[in-house]
Amino acid sequence: MPDLLVPLYRLPPAAPRIEALRAENIIVRRAYPFELSRTRRFIARHFTESWADEAEATFARLPITCWLAISEKKIVGFGCVESFHRGFFGPTGVDPAFRSKGIGAALLVLSLHGLREMGYAYGIIGAAGPVDFYVKTVGAIPIADSTPGAYQDLLGPDGEEGKR
Repeated sequence: MPDLLVPLYRLPPAAPRIEALRAENIIVRRAYPFELSRTRRFIARHFTESWADEAEATFARLPITCWLAISEKKIVGFGCVESFHRGFFGPTGVDPAFRSKGIGAALLVLSLHGLREMGYAYGIIGAAGPVDFYVKTVGAIPIADSTPGAYQDLLGPDGEEGKR
């Protein structure tokens, strides 16, 4: 999966997406410090422990660089920036029961606006899975020869360290 470059000065506005979701009783906003444990549990349950670890790093920043999607007072999605490297977007994910509602796009756009507010002109989406989604939503540009990119020499799945 290639890394993608996003021109942050060309981002679509976040407000229309956030307002449309609010009309569906889904709130998208920056995480609060006291939501760390619940965010970790959500990510570990629906995705991976490694992503939960990575997202935890965003709670050590001020302001926090993790955004949440919330429905009925429960987390249904998350998006992070600067969890792994400066200027990087991710990890991100939406509860499978809430996909296809525009939550992922709203989290992406809002998170990238957060990078823009930090002063970046470009953001990087590392090891992008759904490349077409990122190209369509934020005008992302694939970076040639960027696989495996920054994600090298990683540990194996939990419990497999040291196995050959």
